[in-house]
Amino acid sequence: MTLRTKIMGIVNMTPDSFSDGSHYNDLQRALARCIQFKEEGADYLDIGGESTRPGHEEISQDEELSRILPLIKKLSAMDMPELSIDSQKAWVMERALDAGGDVLNDIWGFQKDSAMAKVAASFQVPSILMHNQDGTHYDEDIILSMKRFFTQSIELALRAGLKEELIILDPGIGFGKNFEQNWIVLQRISELKELGFPLLLGTSRKGFLGEISGEKVAVNRDHATLATSIHAVQHGVEILRVHNVHNTRQGILVTERLLYG
Repeated sequence: MTLRTKIMGIVNMTPDSFSDGSHYNDLQRALARCIQFKEEGADYLDIGGESTRPGHEEISQDEELSRILPLIKKLSAMDMPELSIDSQKAWVMERALDAGGDVLNDIWGFQKDSAMAKVAASFQVPSILMHNQDGTHYDEDIILSMKRFFTQSIELALRAGLKEELIILDPGIGFGKNFEQNWIVLQRISELKELGFPLLLGTSRKGFLGEISGEKVAVNRDHATLATSIHAVQHGVEILRVHNVHNTRQGILVTERLLYG
């Protein structure tokens, strides 16, 4: 059965990811993970070479590219789901897309690296613009603040020449938000649909889920993740970015059957 909701499998080519650091940063293990995700029904593979967990340290663009490029080249020569490139560096993104990447995923929504929007426009690829900020203080209603951020990101994208239909918005759960703010955003996520763009949600195994479930180990938070994924689908989210593709697909199959018959 074909799902309306798209599923993006997370492939971290990093030694220090909060959820699966060092598990898949070896090329062969990462490749096996990608094949597994394809078999489980993933629509996208999100490949990242730099951890963005709380407290992470940025790495050089050369090191980041060296982590992801061999995998991208391998996958682009195979019959695989679309390859999403998760990077906040335009130089890395440009070379990754040129090597076979299909989707741009920027955790700063074109507002950190000024060249990122130009890269997106040059390749005319679907581009995920995530909400982010330094710190968790908001001078106004958080959803209103997020809408202002997204409006600026969208303007940067369009001004650079990216086609409007290629823009995807990500509320950035866990980025520039404390645990309580994450819950508020999830509860009000349908308000972000008012901007008129597809939404991607990434809650997978994040700390705020462990706070309520009591699960301190990230890999044990898949059931909690699925609950947020079902909620998201019920409120119009189009893409789910997850570590557990199989469980997500099973849950969304049932959710969509109930919603759409």
